[in-house]
Amino acid sequence: MSVALIDYGAGNLHSVHNALKAAGATDIAVTDDPDVVLRADRVVLPGVGAFGACAAGLRAIPGMVEAMETRVLGGGVPFLGVCVGMQLLATTGVEMGSHAGLGWIPGTVRELPATGVRVPHMGWNDVTPLVDHPLIESGEAYFLHSFAFEGDEGVLAVTDHGGPVTAAIGRDNIVGVQFHPEKSQRYGIALVERFLAWAP
Repeated sequence: MSVALIDYGAGNLHSVHNALKAAGATDIAVTDDPDVVLRADRVVLPGVGAFGACAAGLRAIPGMVEAMETRVLGGGVPFLGVCVGMQLLATTGVEMGSHAGLGWIPGTVRELPATGVRVPHMGWNDVTPLVDHPLIESGEAYFLHSFAFEGDEGVLAVTDHGGPVTAAIGRDNIVGVQFHPEKSQRYGIALVERFLAWAP
């Protein structure tokens, strides 16, 4: 089983690669080649940084977004977005202006309200599933973010940081997590194991 870990200059590649290996993946391609994505059995989009810069970096690779759409939306292979890689699934991000996301799950990524809590949201926090999903289980995960997904559909789990904050989104063969599985120790590796075994 081949895993395409997309390299678009958005950080945390090494740690996500290590998490995939720890979860049992053996054929991992860290790649900016759309043809590799088109052949992959799993697609993972990491990401650390500003929404707009990450969206621009992904679109700067000729044919990459089209390859993702062909393989994930058209081919139905399992997809995992991590942190900003999850946020890019949204329609729009409003960090330092308004920027188009992939639009795979309708919603907007907005700054966390500073309602008596520290922003960024950093550290361990509960993940509370809202629906039954084969990948998302209750537990504690490591978060580090100042922006979060808001939408009327597709929210799989929340955490609490001055109120409910989206922790995971998804539909069909697509899942995104706001937390960092690669920093979430056993909880995170177990999620990646489930992703590698997932047959949506």
